[in-house]
Amino acid sequence: MRRLAAALAALALLAGCTQPAPRLPAGAAPSDPIPWAVPQGPGPAMTPVRFEHLPGWKLDHVATAVPAFLASCAQFRSAPAQRLGGSGEAAFRAGTAAQWKNLCDSARTLPPNDDNAARAFFEANFQPFGLSADGSSTGLFTGYYEPEIKGSRTATGRFQYPIYRRPSDLLPGRGTYFSRAQIENGALKRKNLEMLYLADPIDAFFLHIQGAGRVVLPDGRVVRVSYDGQNGQSYVPIGRILVDRGEMKLEDVSMQSIRAWLVAHPKEAKGVMNQNPSYVFFRELAGVTADAGPPGSLGVPLTPMRSVAVDKSFIPLGAPVWVDTQDPLDGTKLQRLMMAQDLGGAIKGPVRTDIFFGWGRDAEERAGRMRQQGTEFVLLPKATQTAAQ
Repeated sequence: MRRLAAALAALALLAGCTQPAPRLPAGAAPSDPIPWAVPQGPGPAMTPVRFEHLPGWKLDHVATAVPAFLASCAQFRSAPAQRLGGSGEAAFRAGTAAQWKNLCDSARTLPPNDDNAARAFFEANFQPFGLSADGSSTGLFTGYYEPEIKGSRTATGRFQYPIYRRPSDLLPGRGTYFSRAQIENGALKRKNLEMLYLADPIDAFFLHIQGAGRVVLPDGRVVRVSYDGQNGQSYVPIGRILVDRGEMKLEDVSMQSIRAWLVAHPKEAKGVMNQNPSYVFFRELAGVTADAGPPGSLGVPLTPMRSVAVDKSFIPLGAPVWVDTQDPLDGTKLQRLMMAQDLGGAIKGPVRTDIFFGWGRDAEERAGRMRQQGTEFVLLPKATQTAAQ
């Protein structure tokens, strides 16, 4: 999807340089609140742990994560020489897509819906690493979803707010393109790039943030659209702008509260949205079934509650990750195996993750309010660990 960020994301980013990871301390028990030694000092670090130290590992229905893992495997086959991450230690340890072949072949033989078999597969073949940054194992978890929006193929009636295809003169590495304000004021009007027209400019703004959506036409047909480029301008979260202006408190910022403010202040809404100069261009997706998510940066359909967006400098694309955080609505534990299959402009650092909640009202409600602290572990193949020594 290559989303720019959830509306409330990017308020706290993690960064740093790689440092050696220590071993588990003697006597560490699964019941310890933080069962691994968190390195002190600046920068990110990875600490090898045992599976029994993953909070809630025995409680997750791990078998339901296997199809998402196999989706990653399908992409690995298409580009076997590709390295899976950037420059971080986890990316180095992950190796190339080809080195995951035997794992993927084994995963295809797993019996469906068998949690014990799936758990045994991951335990036998992967090494978990606890992630930390600047001496802390906790980080920020946000959420995103695929919105459903009313729209039209033509500008008619209430449908007057276009979303655009990627311009031919938008070239990677050539600096910035027109800003949001310039585009909203007509900079693209004579380029014939209009793809669809929406009924609400606020819907269009949040579609840019999510990076993909389902546009429902007047005849009931659904058009799936997804990210196809960005104008090179920096993303500025308008939640932060509203906090700086004293319009709301930081702890009250959510997608829902931002939308409510924009709706309640129609004369100011456009000016506030235009303070985020970043602008997204879309493509229409063909042949995507209604029960499949939009494609993430890895190139595979995202799976609700099993796909996450990460910083690939620290977590390789396609790698399984264990997430330990909380549900934003009722505070219950959210502990499950997910797959790193997407990126986001505001997802920076080793313990900074965006969870794909799916589509529909429940996904929108949870994703919009998701801003929880938590811990995270990346699972890397044992076979590549030997090569990395």
